[in-house]
Amino acid sequence: MEKLKIALLQLLPESSLEDNLKKGINACRKARSMGADIALFPEMWSCGYDIPEDITVLKNSAVSADGDFVNTFRSLAKELKMAIAVTFLEKHDPLPRNAVSLFDMNGKLVYSYAKVHTCDFGDEARLSPGDDFYVNDLETEKGTVKVGSMICYDREFPESARILMLKGAELILVPNACPMELNRLSQLRGRAYENMLAIATCNYPAPKPDCNGHSTLFDGVVYLPDLPSSRDTCVLEANENEGIFIAELDLGMLREYRENEVHGNAYRRPEKYSLLLSEEIKYPFVRDDRRN
Repeated sequence: MEKLKIALLQLLPESSLEDNLKKGINACRKARSMGADIALFPEMWSCGYDIPEDITVLKNSAVSADGDFVNTFRSLAKELKMAIAVTFLEKHDPLPRNAVSLFDMNGKLVYSYAKVHTCDFGDEARLSPGDDFYVNDLETEKGTVKVGSMICYDREFPESARILMLKGAELILVPNACPMELNRLSQLRGRAYENMLAIATCNYPAPKPDCNGHSTLFDGVVYLPDLPSSRDTCVLEANENEGIFIAELDLGMLREYRENEVHGNAYRRPEKYSLLLSEEIKYPFVRDDRRN
């Protein structure tokens, strides 16, 4: 299989839904001209990750998962023969959701995913969390790849990537909106390593508040027979500036690695992990603002 080219659309948002739509369309066209097979937006592109305090304003800012904004990218994916993962503030009851819809090269909906781990200690307390993690086949010009998503804070929980791996994910697409510094980048590296899968993350650039670019692709392949020691799994780390960054994933190499290495699911002991299903929260992790 040829290398899969993933366009990380590290873009500054505009001041309106209409302008974000226009800029997003232009970015996807540019990404395709650069050879991209998949285009990935940063978190909640429709509104530039803006979560108004006024609930009425917040609800009015949301768009439907089958409305004009999202369907424009469905049509664009079909036109360009390029998969597009578009992000948006989704209309939902009782409160909007932080969502991503992935369309394949034929404009077919692969999945719509809403962020499970909402940041309830901050503005996302005004959003509804998602219900589950999804993995489906994504058709690209380079062939079929099994894809799932996490959104930003999801990646800080090892269970998110683990569930996606157990559901068969080879590639996780991660829209993001926060500072990607050493420790958060290390989280992504670790998730890719322990689950033997690739993780592509797209962040907003500086000077978007509380963001700094550094979109990445980690391919998860740590050891190769012809190398005496481990290799760097970071295929690409963007700078902090606005731009479209193309990361190339050697899916053939990843698949061969997954068939032979010791991580992932082969040697797990799930019968020993029952405590992971406990909902009890003990000191020092009790938080008054935790969503019930």
